[in-house]
Amino acid sequence: MNVDQLHREVKYKAVTSSGPGGQHANKVASKVLLEWDASHSLAFTDVELQRILHQLQNRLTKDGILQLSCQNSRSQSSNKELVFKRFLGLLYEMLVVQKPRKKRTTPKSVKRKRLNDKKKHSEKKENRRYKY
Repeated sequence: MNVDQLHREVKYKAVTSSGPGGQHANKVASKVLLEWDASHSLAFTDVELQRILHQLQNRLTKDGILQLSCQNSRSQSSNKELVFKRFLGLLYEMLVVQKPRKKRTTPKSVKRKRLNDKKKHSEKKENRRYKY
């Protein structure tokens, strides 16, 4: 993954933040929207890009653009840094290959012991019953 190339591919847009804040929130564009065209990225190898596109398919727009936003801070520059860090974290997470899950089977001896215990328990209960 080429982070410098990602810096060049990402587009930022500043908009007014939602929520409380009064006059400051109404007149200052501190919320930052990050847009990244995933389908035309040159920062990854073909294999990595296919993996990322598959993992992010539910978060991409119809045009193949990933959109993230940040409005945690009152500062536009810190929001810009935060959203890019989140973006990189998301991409790193998508590139991690998870090990396939191995299906485990219960050993036959354990099954046999469990069934024997159940049988003994039922016999014990049966012996307590009054018989005519």
